[in-house]
Amino acid sequence: MPQTSIAFAVPGDITTLTGGYIYDRHLFEELQRAGHDVALITLPGSFPFAPAEDMARACAQLQAVPASMTVIIDGLAFGALPTPDVARISARIIALVHHPLAFESALPEDQKAHLFQTERDNLRHAAQIIVPSPHTKATLVNHYEVNENRIHVALPGIAPLPVETEAVERPVRPLILSVGILHPRKGHDILIDALGQITPLAWDACIVGSPWEDGYQPMLQSRIDGLGLTGRVRLAGRVSAAELATLYAQASIFALATRYEGYGMVFNEALLHGLPIVSCATGAVPDTVPATAGLLTACDDPGAFAAALARLLGDPVLAGQMREAALDAGAALGTWEDTARIAMHAIALARP
Repeated sequence: MPQTSIAFAVPGDITTLTGGYIYDRHLFEELQRAGHDVALITLPGSFPFAPAEDMARACAQLQAVPASMTVIIDGLAFGALPTPDVARISARIIALVHHPLAFESALPEDQKAHLFQTERDNLRHAAQIIVPSPHTKATLVNHYEVNENRIHVALPGIAPLPVETEAVERPVRPLILSVGILHPRKGHDILIDALGQITPLAWDACIVGSPWEDGYQPMLQSRIDGLGLTGRVRLAGRVSAAELATLYAQASIFALATRYEGYGMVFNEALLHGLPIVSCATGAVPDTVPATAGLLTACDDPGAFAAALARLLGDPVLAGQMREAALDAGAALGTWEDTARIAMHAIALARP
């Protein structure tokens, strides 16, 4: 495929440590590595609820991309842009939809309705669409009236684990690890409530994730303290890559009581490390977590989540079987080069 001029538009800092931004950064780098001329456009970071001045600035940035180029627009911004302004973008548009904005948790009904209408209308102006999972594709087809022929499922890649030079010492008590931004959608409140129901068992827990909403981390800490879990449950915040790798190596169980995932890249990390997974049967999670490697419960059910954790903690045979299944699934995951190959096919189709 010949070298193509591409603009890649991302709201805010592309190095932000969330699944969507990590996906964007790897795709951006792989496109460059494949020889494409890729220019990064940094849109205002206030999306999807950007004020009028940020919205106007983003539209001006996108409308300035020449018609001869293809512009990939991250869905966090694309789904919220005013449709008349999207129609005035002359470059060929590829929408990168991690998960539809209206499917975010805890949205007021008026915001949900607005985002649904805007994203549905904007998707009609996209020449091609990239999504990270079959679930997101089905959502766009069934709820947003998108022709499935325009949608390309580019599963997130995974980087192989580095060869360890020394063994990581495991803690005395099993470590339950959760990784995800401190946002209501990630269900850390449900996880904490579930942990409060299994205090007689031996375990410690660590929740890794950057604060996303003001006041949410103190609320979680207050919940931990109120349940008498201080000292057993640690809110680690954002950690270095080296510390996160150590936590994965030390962990016995990966747990995320998420309310919705368009894919859930942290599950791939857990599989790669051979961790049995406890999560929720929502969004793309059932497609991402093999049934042999995890236990999935209903959302917003601390009792069921506690029972799943207790089952793994109390059944070493089951936990061992799930560790082996997780390692097998992790070994079969694709690379970011595979992800980019599908994206490049979408780019080729977007050209007239």
